[in-house]
Amino acid sequence: MNLSWEEFGWEELADGVGRRRLPVWDATVALVVGSSGALLFDTGSSLREGAEIRTQVQALLGGRRVTHIALSHAHFDHVLGTAAFAGAQIYAAAGMEQVLSAGLEELRLDAVRQGVPENEASAAADIVIRPHHLITHEWSIDLGGGREVLLALAGPAHSTYDLVAWIPDAELLLCGDLVEESGDPQAGPDATPGLWPHALDRLLELGGPEARYVPGHGSVVDAKFVRTQREALAARFGVS
Repeated sequence: MNLSWEEFGWEELADGVGRRRLPVWDATVALVVGSSGALLFDTGSSLREGAEIRTQVQALLGGRRVTHIALSHAHFDHVLGTAAFAGAQIYAAAGMEQVLSAGLEELRLDAVRQGVPENEASAAADIVIRPHHLITHEWSIDLGGGREVLLALAGPAHSTYDLVAWIPDAELLLCGDLVEESGDPQAGPDATPGLWPHALDRLLELGGPEARYVPGHGSVVDAKFVRTQREALAARFGVS
């Protein structure tokens, strides 16, 4: 595949795989392209941001659209752009549908507290799209041309519902905020700190020692970084 990632401010991670580090919160969105489908991992913090990503993706793909969306977890900077992608099938950890319904007002308020303009946060919350497919363990998606993506439940840890994406032919693992490189891992009120080190064990099982690991915030890292962060979290939260 010959995609012009850099022209749109994206980083090429492998053939047919790229990501963009969004402004303000440095949140990662990633695109995985096959011959018959394209999966977007997370969607940004607002409809405006989602629409910008959609425009860039369609240009990258020569007019093709995103066919699948995987949401790593239910924090505003990763999900509030989802409604910009009409027609895409949305995948998330089982239980996230509750956050995107009963917990939607708290999600909106958190976005505003973190600096999203209130009108943008409200617009995104008003038309949020709930997941079509809820994952309780693993789910494999065939994007065509020999490209598969394995979505795997890894939480609760950073949040109540943490989902990762393993791209075996590229040896890349999209980690969401289970791994952070540009700052210390953040444990908010929905975190389960005692299980976070075990979630990173799960990531290392999926990716193995040779994989590259794509954090929710920051530069791509290796298995050694993930193991070091795992030990730091275990010490920080007093778990083994």
